[in-house]
Amino acid sequence: MDVNLIGREAPLGLLRGVLSDVGSRGAAVLVRGAPGIGKTSLLAATGALAESLGFRVFHAVGVEAESSLPFGGLQQLLRPLGPPQGEGGGPHRTVLAAALGHAEAEVPDVFMVGLAVLDLIADVAATAPVLILIDDVQWLDDATVSVLAFMARRVGSEPVVLIGAARDGYRSRLNPDELTTVALEPLSDEDAAALLADRAPDLRPAARRRLLAAAAGNPLGLAELSRTLGRAADPDETFLPLTERLERAFTDRVVTLPAKTRAILWVAALDDGSSLTEIFAAARFLAGDAVGIAELEPALRARLVSVAGIELRFGHPLMRSAIQQTMPAAERQAAHGALAAVLDDHPDRQARHRAAATSTADETLAQALEDAALRAARRGAIAEAVTALEHAAALSGDPAGRTERLLRAADYAVELGRPESVHRLLDQARTTTLSPRQHATVVWLRGRFDEGLGGHPGSVDSLTTLAESVAADDRALALRILWSAAQLCFWSEPGPEARRRVLDAVEHMVPADLDPWRLAICAYAAPVERGAFVLNGIRGMTPNDGDDGRAYRMLSTAALLAGGFDAARAFAASGSIGLRAQGRLGLLARTAGAQAWSDIVVGDLGTAISATEESRRLALETTQTMMYALMTAIGAKLAALRGEFDDALRLAEEAEEIGLPAGARPVLAIALIARGTAALAAGRFEEALGHFRRVHDPADPAFQVALRLTAVGDLVDAAIHCGRAESVVPILAELEDIAAVTPAPVLHAELRLARALLLDDDAAAEELFDAALRADLAAWPLVRARTHLAFGEWLRRRRRSVESRDHLRVARDMLDALGAIPWGEKARRELRAAGETSRRRDPDARDRLTPHELQIVQLAAEGLTNREIGQRLYLSHRTVSSHLHRIFPKLGVVSRAELRTVVSDLR
Repeated sequence: MDVNLIGREAPLGLLRGVLSDVGSRGAAVLVRGAPGIGKTSLLAATGALAESLGFRVFHAVGVEAESSLPFGGLQQLLRPLGPPQGEGGGPHRTVLAAALGHAEAEVPDVFMVGLAVLDLIADVAATAPVLILIDDVQWLDDATVSVLAFMARRVGSEPVVLIGAARDGYRSRLNPDELTTVALEPLSDEDAAALLADRAPDLRPAARRRLLAAAAGNPLGLAELSRTLGRAADPDETFLPLTERLERAFTDRVVTLPAKTRAILWVAALDDGSSLTEIFAAARFLAGDAVGIAELEPALRARLVSVAGIELRFGHPLMRSAIQQTMPAAERQAAHGALAAVLDDHPDRQARHRAAATSTADETLAQALEDAALRAARRGAIAEAVTALEHAAALSGDPAGRTERLLRAADYAVELGRPESVHRLLDQARTTTLSPRQHATVVWLRGRFDEGLGGHPGSVDSLTTLAESVAADDRALALRILWSAAQLCFWSEPGPEARRRVLDAVEHMVPADLDPWRLAICAYAAPVERGAFVLNGIRGMTPNDGDDGRAYRMLSTAALLAGGFDAARAFAASGSIGLRAQGRLGLLARTAGAQAWSDIVVGDLGTAISATEESRRLALETTQTMMYALMTAIGAKLAALRGEFDDALRLAEEAEEIGLPAGARPVLAIALIARGTAALAAGRFEEALGHFRRVHDPADPAFQVALRLTAVGDLVDAAIHCGRAESVVPILAELEDIAAVTPAPVLHAELRLARALLLDDDAAAEELFDAALRADLAAWPLVRARTHLAFGEWLRRRRRSVESRDHLRVARDMLDALGAIPWGEKARRELRAAGETSRRRDPDARDRLTPHELQIVQLAAEGLTNREIGQRLYLSHRTVSSHLHRIFPKLGVVSRAELRTVVSDLR
């Protein structure tokens, strides 16, 4: 065995197993450990093994000096494939070319880059399995890490293995659920002794014991400290941590080198590139004399660096960091200045080095950094834009310009989901006198996490006041702030006065009735009082927002809150097209969520399964915690309707664990509705009534003014079956008053059924049942099916069995088709009691497939190619092909044409 792998048999065996399994599934692994523990050696051995097995191996290494270079790690990784081509691979390939600087195009979201890379690697994997090796993940630029995280979640169906290595003490920026973590521990005493015997076979026993104790099982420590053992030991070193002792060992070697060699190493340590030509050119500026390979030779002999082609590489990352930390401040700035002098062809990098070379305000340089930040943002490198803007603020000569740059950086940091960065940037901004608009921006940005639920009870009022204070000067900012206030009306309960203030504000700012901002804000702030205005306004409206999708998303949620779930579905479907095309997965999660809840209320459970799964997955992927909790609650409701009671209760509990501490009312409301639905379906009527009554209780934390309108029929159903109809009469009376204000279709449909169920007069009740079924329920199949079921049950209990059968048959067939399994089974039981037997329901695709597979089937049935499906779902086309290969036998079909029949049976 390679001496560098002594004591690493177990982790190497694990990685060998991962490579061996790649025929059946891909994998993502992160190796963690202290500096010098052997991560790089393990990756090198794995790479060599993979090449012997026929893998195509791609490499990248994180470098601290390059961590602010957008997509720098990705450029390393994809270099063997040459410049990406924009043609032939769809818009995501063009976006990849733009992200890597090979084309001029805006990158709306880093996820589009991730899809392009996944598709590119999958194409390579079509001819040979692929291994991606990433060393020093902790120093990769954020944009590259985001792409790797995107891939790590999706390589499971590809012949692709991704293995990264990260140093302990740094957050890996890859979530544990995305990969398998392998921790490298110090070598055992026996293995450490064996390694040292190979490295320094002539050591005396006393020196050997001292070195083994000092290295503490660290392989690099054993190798490097043995080099310095011959010099007089510094007594102070005994108490230094191993990493510091290693860094001192490296710098001790540097100080013995000639001045020109040190100049080369200083430049190389600070360079955010590795080109020897570039390093030599900058070193000439620094040294004031010619330098080249001859001057580098002493560093090569000391094994501090190596040369690979035209690139210079440090023997270990600790060498680079040690050199950086020991450089005097003047030399550090001079080295940055030398680099800036040779980077005329790289304006963004040049601006960063110029900035690092100065410690005084420089407005010209600050503007150059701001321009670089905007270019980085257009390429999807938001984290790098934040860094550049913060540095630009530090160099700003004008206090107002400094504040504006800090506020813009904070706005970008919100997009990244980094509250600690946002608060730090805003604290810096507040050290100067703020204009009213800037003050409003600071307050607004502080509350933009977790749907604003971290604020105080007066947050809606505060945000409304802020919006009004800046409306005259900056209407766009005022509307964004007011939109936050309106959304907080959905997530919390600010009271009628606060809601009314939001309405007054938006109606003053946006006089036009048919404006998506006004319609959406009104729906969020007052879904009942402005329900008619919203539903009338959205009828036949087509937003003029190009392919952006944001206005569609606003209108879909507006229609949903106003009770127009059929319109909400249409807007969500239209809006998702633009959002998918631009890779805006954060907004797509919300749009898909609106579609999922609308599908559930309407009764299209097949589509709801796919939309719920996608929205929940994307909310998690884009770190939208409350949105994830909301979709988990919606998943619980869907599971209850499908008769998956254990899943329903598990999901409801998970949602409540997130939503309850934050007081997220929509999460708690839907989780409680899910619990009530499960109890009702299982025949636990008293329990169900208790859950549904809480949803309608204004004093309960699960009370939500819009969502309660979807739990009317269930409330009455539970009350009737446990003999407590009178207990819900006051609630129904209140809902009747609400129905007089809003035309919400779902509320009126459910009230028609509730009136019939609660009436004691049989003749009048029958007339109400007939009226309920005569109403136009074409867009509300679940309500119609439940009405047939309730009427059939009502007739049978009055010994009118023959008449009941027609309604019960319709209910059974509709509920089976919708996939509402418990209610279909209830219709069968009622039919049996009425003297008629029914065949059992045959399982369909919704029962046989996972939600993800069902979504793929639905798209394939629409005629989309594998590549088109992959672009819709942010998967590689090969993954789609693999899924379909497994799906066909499950469904008993042999062609895509037959899938259309399968899917049509679900509608």
